[in-house]
Amino acid sequence: MVAATGNADATVGHGELIKAVDRALTAHGRALLTGPAGAGKTEVLRALTEAAALRHETVLHLAPEATDRWIPEASAAALLASVPALALERLSGPQRTAIALLRRETDAPRAGRDHVALRLAVVEVLRTLAARGPVLLALDNAQWLDAESTDLLRFALRLTPPRVRVLVAECVHGGAPLAEPLCGPDTPQIRVPPLGTDEIAELLVRRGLPARLAGRIHQASGGNPRLALALGHSLAEAAGARDGCAHHADPLPVSGQAREVARRLLGVLPAQARRTLLLAALAARPTTALLRRAGRPGAEAELALAERAALVTVEEDGAVRFTAGALPTALAADAGWPERAAGHAALADAVDDPVQAVRHRALAVDTPDQWLAAEITEAAASCRRRGQRALAAELGLLAAERTPSHLPGEELARLVAAAEDAGWAGRADLARRASRAVLARDSSPGDRVRARLAVIDAAGQALADLDETFAHAMADAEGDPALQAAIRLRIAWKHNLSDGDPVRSRDAAARAGVLARSGGDQVAEAMALTVRARMGRILGDPDAEEILAEALALPAPDVPLGMRNAPQYLAVRHALFDDRLTDARRQLLVLLPAVRRTGSAEDVFEVLRSLSEVELRRGRCAAATAHARDALELTVEAGLSPGPAWYLAAMAEAMGGGFPRAAGYARRGIQASEEEHDQVFLSRGLYVLGLVELATGEAAKAVSTLRRVAELEAAQQVVDPSILRWHGELAEALVAADSPDEAAELQARVRTTALALGRTSVIAALDRARGLCLSAHGDPEAAVALLEDTTERFALLGLPLERARTLLALARVQRRRRRRAPARAALQAAAEAFAAAGATPWSELAREPSAGEGGGADGARALAALTEAETRLALLVAEGASNQEAAAKLFVSVKTVEARLTRIYQKLDVRSRAQLATTLRTR
Repeated sequence: MVAATGNADATVGHGELIKAVDRALTAHGRALLTGPAGAGKTEVLRALTEAAALRHETVLHLAPEATDRWIPEASAAALLASVPALALERLSGPQRTAIALLRRETDAPRAGRDHVALRLAVVEVLRTLAARGPVLLALDNAQWLDAESTDLLRFALRLTPPRVRVLVAECVHGGAPLAEPLCGPDTPQIRVPPLGTDEIAELLVRRGLPARLAGRIHQASGGNPRLALALGHSLAEAAGARDGCAHHADPLPVSGQAREVARRLLGVLPAQARRTLLLAALAARPTTALLRRAGRPGAEAELALAERAALVTVEEDGAVRFTAGALPTALAADAGWPERAAGHAALADAVDDPVQAVRHRALAVDTPDQWLAAEITEAAASCRRRGQRALAAELGLLAAERTPSHLPGEELARLVAAAEDAGWAGRADLARRASRAVLARDSSPGDRVRARLAVIDAAGQALADLDETFAHAMADAEGDPALQAAIRLRIAWKHNLSDGDPVRSRDAAARAGVLARSGGDQVAEAMALTVRARMGRILGDPDAEEILAEALALPAPDVPLGMRNAPQYLAVRHALFDDRLTDARRQLLVLLPAVRRTGSAEDVFEVLRSLSEVELRRGRCAAATAHARDALELTVEAGLSPGPAWYLAAMAEAMGGGFPRAAGYARRGIQASEEEHDQVFLSRGLYVLGLVELATGEAAKAVSTLRRVAELEAAQQVVDPSILRWHGELAEALVAADSPDEAAELQARVRTTALALGRTSVIAALDRARGLCLSAHGDPEAAVALLEDTTERFALLGLPLERARTLLALARVQRRRRRRAPARAALQAAAEAFAAAGATPWSELAREPSAGEGGGADGARALAALTEAETRLALLVAEGASNQEAAAKLFVSVKTVEARLTRIYQKLDVRSRAQLATTLRTR
């Protein structure tokens, strides 16, 4: 086995790879590790050599540099310089002389050396070392081996004993591995895979970089660790130079170290192939056919080289995709203006999309042109109609740049339109750029307000740092109630999302509604009523539904502030909260194509989120997971705030995927929401993590996590328990952590609110927790009756997963009563329900232990009498843990352990730790 190493980054995403390489070395004695520069080959090789050294193996390490390739026998000399002196003592005189000459004179004429003696000397050295124990020859950067050293090592390795293992790492370069002749034709070749988004997030966190950027950095780096870290550092430096805040939608700066890493990746290709890749980088949707039409007749062959070097992928239809988003940026940045202009001119004649043709023509020149600017403006309008708001923003800025100076009014109108398009698309970089240009001109207060609002809209969840922008916008809007209403609306959203204060949000929305009515803006008035209804629901206001009905009664044109803020969408959310799932799903399927047409990525995400949540409640885990996956992909592509997407992915994984992945997504979402001061989705990320901890038996952790949710919800003054249903989970966790009294108090308190508001499914979830409380308090008959009734209620409500979870709780209570047949029946019913819903991790929880797993009837019956918390303590004590050790592992006090242990002794009729261990031994 491979020992852990001190190089923490090596194990990020590469743990299984390291084991695979170690197995290949054990089985074959040779292994060839390949991958692009920065993929992590050196880190993997270092981990394996450190592990070998810990096993007291002799490790010979060689890492030539690029300049060594042109120095004959340079690498052989470096290798022999690292050989212990004892290994040279048995050499004959000519062999020792050959080595001495090589070590002293790597640049001396080779004609005067005894090359036969040198080859035999290397063989003898390796044999001598192998006689003393296993040897690992680790060769990094094999692509820089000089030809003479390669020939020498190939000869020597053919004659070495099996105890000499050889690990070679080489950068891919578009052709066959150069080290293949060195290792032999049958050597296992193992490619270092790119890291996933989760692994990039972990890597960023270890380096103190913001995890919320993991999706963007993964997309830009293609999972290349070195490029990812370089991009992360470049972005952090750029953010520090600007305002100390790296925005999730900012373009990742491919500069400094990131530019150098990208150049090195691209440098393995010949110049002709790089020219083809430049054209692909300049095109919006490159294909092999397009590149041929643009003047690259050898595009297929050149792209094949790039594909072997892991720089691009070419689909069956000829579509070309760069593996890392930073590569086309680096190609375009490194090309001179004449080369870029020529490329755009060639593409303008080759593309079949009129919008792209106009874009390329505009980028092929750098002088103002009134008629070209008008064409670009029309192309931007076409994109707006097609929902391509990000492209519309780019074209709008380009049109403004090409507008002659004698047309300042047209230039300003184009800048304002570009800013608003960028706000719709969530492109904070384009919104800021357009806004700065508007503010730098002689613009009207209305134009200045619209430009500032675009910056606010593009910020997504990250509204906490925009107080100054809000203040300037309010100053510019003085005397215009319609503009003031628009600003107040966004202030209301900020109070909810960033400040976690629904009361201030409701009050700001009320003020916005008055202003909108005064300004004759019925759309803004409907939006303000929607915010009031949303906050009213949170605060438990019984008038919330009436306010929403008033909003729905107003005219509903295309909503300029986004469907996610419209009364129609809030009505869907209320249907979800009330478990009117069929109605909610029907309305969402109508909204989805509509929001896709608008081009608002945040609107599309919101509809996908609600669809996923609806499907989970309906017990359709596969459909929920598909929607969550689409939402996560959209978040990365559009540069949205990642906290909501990671929460959604965590929820889908928690029910239909796997608990470890769910916990990973939840932690990413928690960190991202904390970084963006997003109180709403911080609560949700913590809720999912607490649910996973509860399901996997970590009751103490679940209590701690869910208490944080309770504190956040209390701070946000959330009253309605149907919005985020953490109450029953916390009550169950408290029971499992041996605090049934606190659990009973919590569920009784929340039950009063739920009854008053008519939240029937919340009451059912609380009753599941109450049944477990009754069992813990020694009233199993009442517990069974309540849980059986709750199971039927969940069935009538059409909530199959909640029903199955209640059956699981019923099985546990029956098992503690030693009613094995009813317990088995409840467990079987739960397993069938989970399987029908596709709830894979819960199906595993409902799997009945086999006879071998049960360990004997006596042990099983003994454990059945204990609560979950008591069972965990009993097993720890039976394994020899002291009270202090058990308290530390269970996250409780020693006093709690002592009291719990007394109850265990009483239930099992034992009087000592030895008797307890004997009773449980077969278990």
